[in-house]
This record gives sequence, C-alpha cells and structure tokens, in this order.
Amino acid sequence: MKYSYGEFDGEEFPSQDKLFGFDQMMQFILEYGDEALKAMQQMMKNPQDDQVSELLEQMIKDGMLDKDGKGKLKLTPKAVNKMQSKALMEVFKNLKQGQRDGHEKITAGANGERMEGTKAYQFGDPISDLDLHQTLRNAMTRTAKGGASMPSIAPPRGDGGKNPVKIPFAERDFEIYQREGMTSASTVVLIDMSGSMMRYGRFHSAKKVALAMLALVRQRFPQDSIDFVGFYSGANKISELQLPLTMPKPVTVYDYQVRLKVPLNQLDQAPQHFTNLHMGLQMARRILRRRGGENKQIFVITDGQPTAHVEGDFCYLLYPPDPRSTAATLKEAVAAARDGVRIATFALIEDYYGMDWVGFVDQLTKLTKGVAFYTSSGELANCIMESYLSGRKKKAHFA
Repeated sequence: MKYSYGEFDGEEFPSQDKLFGFDQMMQFILEYGDEALKAMQQMMKNPQDDQVSELLEQMIKDGMLDKDGKGKLKLTPKAVNKMQSKALMEVFKNLKQGQRDGHEKITAGANGERMEGTKAYQFGDPISDLDLHQTLRNAMTRTAKGGASMPSIAPPRGDGGKNPVKIPFAERDFEIYQREGMTSASTVVLIDMSGSMMRYGRFHSAKKVALAMLALVRQRFPQDSIDFVGFYSGANKISELQLPLTMPKPVTVYDYQVRLKVPLNQLDQAPQHFTNLHMGLQMARRILRRRGGENKQIFVITDGQPTAHVEGDFCYLLYPPDPRSTAATLKEAVAAARDGVRIATFALIEDYYGMDWVGFVDQLTKLTKGVAFYTSSGELANCIMESYLSGRKKKAHFA
C-alpha cells in the first residue's frame, strides 16, 4: 500500500453532503464531457446512492439538466451560464500579474478606464468626465491674466453670502479626464482537440478558460464577439452549449509512421486524433470576415505542431509531422495576418522536451508578427486573459 503526505491547509474535511453538489457535478462534466452525462444517466436508471439520485432529480427541477426526445440528459443554457460565471470567478481569483505580450502601451482614448492627466474639452466629449478642479483653475488663471483682479472664492464678510462671487467660464477653460482607448474586438479561439491534449489536464484547463472568456465577454464587453473552433483531423465550430461537453479525440492509430490521403467528404470516417491547424485557421478566417469588430484576433491553444493539412478536395494525415503540413499552415496564418488579424499562440509545453515543435511556433510568430506564450496548462488562464484584455486597447492621440 502506498501513502502520500502533504501539508494540511487548515480547511475542514468535507462532509458527505458537501461531497456531492452542483459544483462537483459540473466539475465532473467538464472533466469527462459527454461520458459524464452518460454516467449520470446510468445513475438515474440504476441508483446506487440515493443522495446522488436525488441531486440529479433536483438539478432537473432547477432547470440545470434536461432530457431530450430520447430521454437522454443534456445541459441547459442556465447550467452553462452558471458554469461560465463560476469559471470566470475562479480564473480572476487566481489571476496573477503576468508579463505583457509586447502590445503598445495604453494611451488616451474614450470609454476605457480613467487615467491620470487631462485634456482640453472638445465638442462631443462626455461632460461626465469633466475635471472640475482643473477647469476652475483655468478660469481663475485666465481671469487674472486678462487684467481683472483674481476673484475670491469666499464671499465678502458681512453680506451673509447673499452676493456670491461669480467666476466667468470660457469654453477653453474646460478640461476632461483622459481614459484608456478601448475598442470592440472579434476573437476566434482555436482549441487543439488532438489526442495528446488529454495529457496533463490540458484540455480541461482550456475549457475552463473558454467558459471564463465567454462570461467575461457577455458581462463586460457585450459589443465583442467570441467564437470557438476545435481542430483535430478536421475542424468544427463549438457552440456555447456544447463547449463544456467537448473532449479531445481518442488516439486510434499507433503506427510509427502514418501517411493517409482522405477525401474531405469522408474525413469523419478517418482517424480523428491528428492536428489540423490549417483547417482551423481557414474556418477562423471565414468567421472573422463576418464579424464587425475593429480589432480581430485569433488565439491558438495547442500542444504540438501540425500533423494534417488540406490540399484541394483531400486532407492529408501525416505523422511524424511533415514539412507540407507546416508550410500549408504557415501560409494560411500569413494570409490571416494580411487580413489585419492578430494571432496569439499559447504553446503548452509540459513535455516539450520530447518534441521538436517549438521552432514551428517561433516561425508562426515571426511570419505573422504575432505573439507567443510558452506556458503550462496551469498558467494558461493568466496568459489568455491578459492577452485578450490588452488586445482590446486601441491607440489614440489628442492634440
């Protein structure tokens, strides 16, 4: 028998009623996706634990779970929204001050967070941002320079405040606070769903970050758009309801070398665990063409270099990685960059020492003038959130 020891964190051990609850069930679904729902369905058919069965029934009554026409359990929008909010709270609770990704510094703009310093008022600026102290100082200084005596703020003694001093204001006296320049953004997150993403909890971390980003956009940046695309041997858009249930594709071929040419209309019948970032980028570009954000960006979350690409009506599944897949993927990324799309790559490197793919990420970053983060799945939230927020800044100058 093996024993493992750790430092006691001071928290009370959970009682049985706390071992099973909504949060635990949602965590179970995030970790195992559709398989979790199947297991929960089986628990309801053959209840081994009355407490768990009652919890599932209560979740159905509360509108967290529902049944489709065939009686299978499914997540409801209410449950997904709650999962998003919980993920957002968890991400920002643990968010650390990370390194910036080389973006331009914040400069004066509108609608962002208030900054130090002011600027002269211009027609159309919000009056709510008026700096009263600086405006008053400007009026008093201008009055004094004009030859008039400096007005006193306090009323003369003896008049009981019946004759208050009037300070004449001119348009040039008004100054308003400066704010960070912010603008709308359209983002597509490409999530690697190849077989290797199951290791080290990578995909679980990627899903939690994706849910947190959805909540952030819905709550704080409703003018933004965000889409998710999973890429494997093919690529597909992931809907908001499907996101918590999505899982990496299981590895089905273990040959040392694989060279497959598959018609695109038969791709769903081929092994699914390859890495077709090329097709993912193609889909991301099509989505962004339909979006109206002033800033457009693609986030790539991956743990390996491409092992698949598209040529004409065929998809090539190639392992070990082939230069043809690399070239096709880089060409598509450059085309996206020429469209004005910013590309940020989040390379998960827990076992990068066993791979020779860091060079691909370097190439991708240099050719697209993008940014790259070499990180572990545990630090993924820090990198993505900071990159998303900084990517929304828009440089602006005022005379």
